[in-house]
Amino acid sequence: MSHWSSLIRDVDDFPKPGILFKDITPVLANGPAFAQAMAELAAPWRGLGLDAVIGIESRGFILGAALAHELQVGFVPVRKPGKLPARTLSLDYALEYGRDRLEIHADALAPGARVVVVDDVLATGGTLRTALALARQQGAEVAGVAVLVELAFLGARAGWDDPAPLVATLAF
Repeated sequence: MSHWSSLIRDVDDFPKPGILFKDITPVLANGPAFAQAMAELAAPWRGLGLDAVIGIESRGFILGAALAHELQVGFVPVRKPGKLPARTLSLDYALEYGRDRLEIHADALAPGARVVVVDDVLATGGTLRTALALARQQGAEVAGVAVLVELAFLGARAGWDDPAPLVATLAF
């Protein structure tokens, strides 16, 4: 089988004109490719004594849940407003194409819980920084950040000033 990255497709002008979207759904649809991608995503986090994986809506849910299973730890979703049923903490943030808000259950993480935050793509880093802030509001210790794809041409890594290590499985 070829490397899973060969299945990622570019979609022009999504979700807005001028945006080149990296679509990972063909990777998710291919069992061996998805397994290979998840093994690579999990490798840096094995044996670190994690308590949970935090996945960011929506593709981060897929990757985060699979990573949590792979690492045999819990999964905590970070969602858009109004989607979580219990009391939440929330933060606004800027996207490369607008503004949004993320929420986490207020009791999702115990103080001192060791977590890794997962998303599908690192673009500008705003979504990840917001999820990190939500985890830290609960007293979690962020062991790191994992993304499947980094859009290196946007320069988010150059501006990454968070102490949590950032690991990208693939960069474009």
